[in-house]
Amino acid sequence: METAVTGEVARGVDYVEHQNGKLPLVLGFLLLMTFAMTVHAFRSVVLGLLGVGLNLLSAASALGLLVLVFQGRWAEDLLSFVSLDGISSRVPLFLFVILFGLSMDYQVFVVSRIREAALNGVPTRQAVLDGIASSAKVVTSAALVMVTVFASFVMLHILEMKQMGFVLAAAVLLDAFVIRVMILPAALLLLGRATWWPSGAVRRAQERPAPRREGPDGGDSIGPERAYPGGSFERHSKPGSVPHSG
Repeated sequence: METAVTGEVARGVDYVEHQNGKLPLVLGFLLLMTFAMTVHAFRSVVLGLLGVGLNLLSAASALGLLVLVFQGRWAEDLLSFVSLDGISSRVPLFLFVILFGLSMDYQVFVVSRIREAALNGVPTRQAVLDGIASSAKVVTSAALVMVTVFASFVMLHILEMKQMGFVLAAAVLLDAFVIRVMILPAALLLLGRATWWPSGAVRRAQERPAPRREGPDGGDSIGPERAYPGGSFERHSKPGSVPHSG
């Protein structure tokens, strides 16, 4: 014999059960799309796998901070809330959806600058350094705007909104300042040319011979350009000036 139960409590139980059953599907779809779009954009399976791993690291770190702050009682007076010894069931879902979108935006911007330099013949190590130098300020500035917006939700009295604002602000802060600006370039430096596998465009660009000029005495002269091994070069604007990587 089955007995039907209605009311707010029963609806809440059913909602949590339904969400827990669908959350793995949502997470799997997000990871699959992250991988597929990264491979499509950069023609690199390695970058696709790296993007998936870094997104999971970012989300896991933010969830850890959320549990540390709201599941305990030490931060109740600091953030003006009463701990319920748990996390709202909707917060992880919103975290995954919003964070994965923002983090992919940051990664595509950073990796695009790096790949652009690599396609110009710059060695992978130097391309990573140049790409981070040209994109880090933009990424961190955009992240600070988002952190400010999300952090404003922490001031609300509704516990669920407070948790959501805190975890999103922490996630964006970690993702932009630690994962995309420190861990991502470190991983690319360790991977070297393997970063672009299986695409051969970067390898062909770096193996392209450097342009050479004929000197005044009829011999070959690099002139104001000094070739890197692998086909890239340095330019000198004035005698005695500091070389600039091109």
